[in-house]
Order: sequence, then C-alpha cells, then structure tokens
Amino acid sequence: MRRATIALLAGGLFGAGLAHSGMSDPTRVRAFLDLFGGAWDPTLAFVMSGAIVPMAVAWRIRRRLDAPLVDTAFALPATSGLTPSLVGGSVLFGIGWGIAGLCPGPAIADLAIAPGPAAIFVVAMLGGMILHRLLSVPPAKRAPEGR
Repeated sequence: MRRATIALLAGGLFGAGLAHSGMSDPTRVRAFLDLFGGAWDPTLAFVMSGAIVPMAVAWRIRRRLDAPLVDTAFALPATSGLTPSLVGGSVLFGIGWGIAGLCPGPAIADLAIAPGPAAIFVVAMLGGMILHRLLSVPPAKRAPEGR
C-alpha cells in the first residue's frame, strides 16, 4: 500500500508538472521542434534544463542509500551500448513525438485534458508495445554475436 501511494503521488506530481509547464500541449512541443519554421518556442528547453538540478540531487542521494525507501533494491537498467533495436526505437519515438507532439507521459496526462486526441495516441502506443512484445526474440534464443 505504501509503495502504491508513493507511486501515485510521484505520478501526480509529474502530471501536475507537465500540465503547469504546458508540456502536455502538443502544439507547444511541436513549436519547440520547429526550429526553422519561424514559430520556435524554447519553453521545452527551459523545462528540461530545470529538471537537471533535481535529478542531479536525486542521483547523489541514491548513491548514499543501500536501497530505496519502499523496495529492497534499486532496479537500474544495465548499460549496453547501441543496438539496432535501441536506434530503431529512438527513431520511432522521435517521429511519433514530432508528428503527434506527445510522448508517453504527456499522453497519459492528456487523457484528462484532451481525451480524444490523447486516446488515439495512447491506443497506438499500446499497440506498438504489444507488437514489440510479440515480435521480439528473448535474449536466450538469439544467435550468438558474429554468426
């Protein structure tokens, strides 16, 4: 229960930050990506820059902890260089972000603000996640590198 409460509070804080900063507005995000169209909006750059300090503090605090407050260990992904699926996923993410002006966090938040367009994005996102799950080969079944 405590873990779910903290997750709900963190998600609510994140959603409130997206809404307050205007980053849940797809037109504002597309305006940031429109470098040469004459309507460039630097707001997203300021929002991302403002996230650097609290994240740096969080990483410093994490280094001093043996475990998170509501779990037995930190779940940090392993670092594993560039792979074709990482590059492909990044390209797909960027194309989707540029076209829709949404990425997963703002899309979920927009379900409360602009449910119609956000629902289309969320359904497409979930479809892509399901398709990836169905088409990906588990690491144990892949052929060794170099063959």
